Amino acid sequence: MTVFIYKYLNKGIKMKKLICAIIVTTFSWATTASAEFGVNVGVSGNLGLFAASAKETENSKINNGTDVGVAAYPSIFIEGKIGDMLTIGVDILPEGLETDEVETAKKDKTTSDSQSDVTNKVKVGFEDMMHAYVAVNVYEGAYIKAGAGTVDVLTKESLGTGSQYPDTSLDFSMMGVGYHADFDTHFVRIEGTYMDFDGVTLTSSTNSDNTVTLKSLDGVTGKISVGMSF
Repeated sequence: MTVFIYKYLNKGIKMKKLICAIIVTTFSWATTASAEFGVNVGVSGNLGLFAASAKETENSKINNGTDVGVAAYPSIFIEGKIGDMLTIGVDILPEGLETDEVETAKKDKTTSDSQSDVTNKVKVGFEDMMHAYVAVNVYEGAYIKAGAGTVDVLTKESLGTGSQYPDTSLDFSMMGVGYHADFDTHFVRIEGTYMDFDGVTLTSSTNSDNTVTLKSLDGVTGKISVGMSF
């Protein structure tokens, strides 16, 4: 199980290195900009609807659950332009996100003949979310884009059963469509995207019989961006 979790953590580290490399390349374009190369920088306001499905295994007892949440968050981006058709960029969340705390009361079987009432409180934080993408202009400002990214997931649970789960990283893919309008050196965009996150299984550090599996996490987001071109 340790190897399984390490694979996901290592995968996230490699994705961050790739995105950092894209940032360095984009800044290099900025210092050698010409008629064929240019740079965009800007900020975005995002509103997303996300749905998650998970499974908890506790002492061979299986509980399944789903949840839907809405998140509003800012992001910043930098892009390298290649002519009028192709854009390569990186989008970064400067601040972390947290879900609402969910509290449940349940029966915990302590022995074969007894059980106790316990309260579980669960909250999840998301930090260092970033993704790299490629956008292609298809018609007079309308564009399509696709990319991949990573996010650190912080487990902030307080479980009456005594279980504790480690933090991890999730990779995700995204695709979207949008419209870009230029105003001299400034521009405005509207965009819609779909995000699909990888699943992961975490084993309790206090009880190896207890696991939590994220079976699915995906969402749709709307975005309004403003920026400058150089």
